[in-house]
Amino acid sequence: MIKKNISLTSEGKKDLEKELDELIKSRPAIAERIATARAFGDLSENEEYSSARNEQKMTENRILEIQEILKSAKIIRGGKKDVVGLGTVVRLDFGGREVEYALVGPTEANPLEGKISNESPIGKAITGCRVGDEKEFNGKKVKIIDIK
Repeated sequence: MIKKNISLTSEGKKDLEKELDELIKSRPAIAERIATARAFGDLSENEEYSSARNEQKMTENRILEIQEILKSAKIIRGGKKDVVGLGTVVRLDFGGREVEYALVGPTEANPLEGKISNESPIGKAITGCRVGDEKEFNGKKVKIIDIK
């Protein structure tokens, strides 16, 4: 079950809408794979059929999940530029190494893309901070260098 009032950036909403569109467009190809595999005979030992049905199930579940997220999403317009919050991009001095993160809701968080959740430990630690503020995180000092 999806929790209500999910925070999404407008970019995150567009990404989910694009994924939803691609999943919906993939339905006919999956149905064709199932029909082809069904023609191979005995379904109880037909790995191609089982694989296609599993793909169909995962696709349909993801479609439902995305639809539910989009239905209950609250779009973040960007926070105040002087305080770290949802929708802001923050540059940090993380133990002598500079990093930049966008603070987003948990649905679109992806640290490899520089997007961290406001509910993650680092997100919680820096939310509400201003430029120049320092926090301790995992035994290292984290200093807010810039907020965009």
